[in-house]
Amino acid sequence: KIVASTPEIKSFNVIKGFLNLSVDASFWAARFKEIVETENYGVAPASGRTIMIEYSSPNTNKPLHLGHIRNNLLGYSVATILKANGHNVIKVNLVNDRGIHICKSMLAWQLYGNGETPESSGMKGDHLVGKYYVEFDKHYKQEVKALMAEKGISEDEAKKCAPVMLAAQEMLRKWEAKDPEVYALWEKMNGWVYEGFDVTYKAMGVDFDKVYYESETYLLGKSLVEEGLKKGVFFRKEDNSVWIDLEADGLDQKLLLRGDGTSVYMTQDLGTALSRFEENKLDDMIYVVGNEQNYHFQVLKLVLKKLGYEWSDNIYHLSYGMVELPEGKMKSREGTVVDADDLIEDMVATAREMSEELGKLDGCTKEEADAVCTMVGLGALKYFILKVDPRKNMLFNPEESIDFNGNTGPFIQYTYARIQSVLRKAGENIDSRLSNPESATLSDKELALIQRLVDYPAAVRQAGDEFSPAVIANYAYALACDFNSFYHDHSILNEADADKRALRLMLAQNVAKVIKSAMALLGIEVPNRM
Repeated sequence: KIVASTPEIKSFNVIKGFLNLSVDASFWAARFKEIVETENYGVAPASGRTIMIEYSSPNTNKPLHLGHIRNNLLGYSVATILKANGHNVIKVNLVNDRGIHICKSMLAWQLYGNGETPESSGMKGDHLVGKYYVEFDKHYKQEVKALMAEKGISEDEAKKCAPVMLAAQEMLRKWEAKDPEVYALWEKMNGWVYEGFDVTYKAMGVDFDKVYYESETYLLGKSLVEEGLKKGVFFRKEDNSVWIDLEADGLDQKLLLRGDGTSVYMTQDLGTALSRFEENKLDDMIYVVGNEQNYHFQVLKLVLKKLGYEWSDNIYHLSYGMVELPEGKMKSREGTVVDADDLIEDMVATAREMSEELGKLDGCTKEEADAVCTMVGLGALKYFILKVDPRKNMLFNPEESIDFNGNTGPFIQYTYARIQSVLRKAGENIDSRLSNPESATLSDKELALIQRLVDYPAAVRQAGDEFSPAVIANYAYALACDFNSFYHDHSILNEADADKRALRLMLAQNVAKVIKSAMALLGIEVPNRM
């Protein structure tokens, strides 16, 4: 009955209790015609939802490292995918520009820096400040060791009374009291860091619509604490500190305000969340933060809920796993991190080396070769990181990521460049007169390619629903594999049948269109020549 009444269904069979329906090739050909005629294929109409996504959130005491790279690439890609799903997206960064860790770099520069500046040292500002963060830790450890030996005290006691740590704590008190000298030093050194960050963000290809600074937001939540006390949601201890008891919810007691009236991270995040939802009329707020903060965001949502803010249900913590290298974990204090700038530079250099070796740059001008190497190096880095489910820990292997075969960015980029080469050779002969692909006879490989193209909007939707660029990355890889399989079995330019040739050129053209669109959702550019 279905076959008789539905032209799209060609036939059916039953195998071991399963009913299989075969869709007629004309159905897929009609879908292909829609793809050809759709300008922004895969992009959904406006949804009317406003979503804010916070990512990056660096500290101003050190340069960005490999962990920040995963955070930035993930945040930027999810924002781009949500835009493709028709949402109004606001990308924000909250810079952690205050606190004891910032004072450690400042103090070390004061004590051991001899007035060194980015200009005098030739170092990027964020690298220079990071150097003094490591310097602080080195001197601190020496002092702790000396105190233990001289006074015979425990390591914990020595850590508390090490002169350099006491001096950093005093500097923080002065900063909070707006001491002019400390404040001027803070502004100067943070200025160096911001200039350095901007260079790294540009190289990474990420940006923000708005930047918040912790120094401006850390007092925001104090009025909410007062509100919670009045409602009886919070309670005050004898030392004047304010807490919330979440034990009935399976959590513990959480500090919201210290006894001396100073705020903690939670206080700030409560206030920032409220101001963001009210100012921007948000439907959703996504925080891209590592999985070591899972508990923090559980508490944040619960506290807001208990204060009566129903929109707390629309806060989502995009919790991602850590990035490790084949040689293990990284530590900022000890200066053993993989620096983001160095990694990007190395990736581009490796891409150049491999591209030259394989002859991928033959016939390119110097400018074209430079552009291709940058695209391939960054494409390799971004794709390798984004193809992994965000929730999983991952091992980043730079050599494995730059491979022109396998599930890599360069493989997909090379597939795109190969299609562009075919289209250039075809020149004016791409026959747009083939206005009725439904009449064409399609081979299995052509059908498979069209079916994959039809899947693209569903992949964009799924990636948006799951906040997972991995869905797009793996779709792009599957599409590139399907095209290469088709290209291996079918001649395009040498096809004698004019209709078949025109159809195959249109197929190639639209595969390239979708590859470019999918890779753009990952923040990856594709080269026209390679």
